[in-house]
Amino acid sequence: MPNFSEIDHTMKEAVEEGVFSGSVLLAAKGEEVLIHQAYGSASLVPMKRPMTPETVFDLASLTKPLATALAAMDLIAQRSLHLDTPLERLGDPFLYPGKEKITLRHLLAHTAGFPAWQPYYLELERWDGDRKAALRRMVRRESLLHPPGSQTLYSDLGFIFLDWILEKASGRDLHTWTREHIYQPLGLNEMGFRPLKAAGPENPEQYAATEDCPWRKKILCGEVHDENTYAVGGVSGQAGLFGTALEVFRLLRELKQAYDSPAASRLFDGDLVRTFWARPETPEDNPRALGYDIPSGTDSSAGRFISPKSIGHLGFTGTSFWFDLDRDLLVIFLTNRVHPTRTNEKIKRFRPLIHDLIFSEELIDQQSGLV
Repeated sequence: MPNFSEIDHTMKEAVEEGVFSGSVLLAAKGEEVLIHQAYGSASLVPMKRPMTPETVFDLASLTKPLATALAAMDLIAQRSLHLDTPLERLGDPFLYPGKEKITLRHLLAHTAGFPAWQPYYLELERWDGDRKAALRRMVRRESLLHPPGSQTLYSDLGFIFLDWILEKASGRDLHTWTREHIYQPLGLNEMGFRPLKAAGPENPEQYAATEDCPWRKKILCGEVHDENTYAVGGVSGQAGLFGTALEVFRLLRELKQAYDSPAASRLFDGDLVRTFWARPETPEDNPRALGYDIPSGTDSSAGRFISPKSIGHLGFTGTSFWFDLDRDLLVIFLTNRVHPTRTNEKIKRFRPLIHDLIFSEELIDQQSGLV
């Protein structure tokens, strides 16, 4: 077996230096899980609780590639939607001046022109009616910052809009659709959204705590961290997904199987997986595939040694995955770096360091005897 002592030491040192309260790190070569280790604490306050490999994380923006993009892929495979159909051909309720030429491809690649984010929750918390409908009206009225397809700007708003399109096409909300069509068929019992309940989450001890939130005036644990998603009940296209490191691994392995052998997957259209994971041709500087990130040169959070033919994504709470498709090497790095406060941004420097240790040529050479 490879010697992972340096990786283990680096992770323990990160906990001691306050890079994150706790983490679960999983690395795999093909189907072989090489590392699946928990570090630090799932919660520091109000009481300290150890992290375990089975801890459930608020995956934050990993919702985009692991829920919303997959629902889009499924509906495209069923011919309920098409990547390049403009909104004007979908008709009401999507039409709004200036947005007629937006397509699913634009939304998935963050080239639709929407702003990155808006604090809609501050208005929604005072709203007595249907908050999700109100949120969608707010997004629909946003002015685009540039013509669709011309520039890239990572946007939560675009995925809120995309969620709306998927719901209209499927007749089901994103929570129900992904649970019934993706997670349950794969036996992923913990992966899914957590719609908010008046009584609070069940079994909060199984979750990694996130922020001691000044807006909600409580420590979040088992309830979505993203404010706009929280304001509409815990389910949205840009955030709200929860899961464990092992379940993220199992889902990505199913996708990789479809990518490698299009007829092999029982759930995913392999040709569509290849389309979604392909490096975009335009705009030329686009660091996004369809619902996924791709390595962005020397400053990538994936580090220096990952191959250009890779996909991944980051989440605000401190979650990420990077998948080197050429070498079939996957790293899932889940942390609760916003616990107890989001002001901790040390993870930005740490992410490429831990990925360099795993994706380095030396480690790859050591792994060659395993496969």
